[in-house]
Amino acid sequence: QVQLVESGGGLVQAGGSLRLSCAASGSIFSINNMGWYRQAPGRQRELVARFTSVGNTIYADSVKGRFTISGDNAKKTVYLQMNSLKPEDTAVYYCNTKILGLRWTDYWGQGTQVTVSP
Repeated sequence: QVQLVESGGGLVQAGGSLRLSCAASGSIFSINNMGWYRQAPGRQRELVARFTSVGNTIYADSVKGRFTISGDNAKKTVYLQMNSLKPEDTAVYYCNTKILGLRWTDYWGQGTQVTVSP
């Protein structure tokens, strides 16, 4: 079993910055395949940024150049540094990881709210 706990959300003005953290525990041995998704009201959950299975990074086009994903394998923690925030970045941000057992299984954190005011 895997547990993911996010922190760092909040209210910020447009142009500001926030840093999200996601601490993993349980049967997880690497930050590879960990990442961040977000869901705004009335919209589907979408990828923000993640590590691939080999540790490369993937970003949504809408956040490239503004957001940076990083991680610490020893702490089993990933971070999302969000700069130049825009009102359209307002959403609940979820930490995710995918674990391969008999099949791939998604694990999700409880989510953290990010609100960007104009």
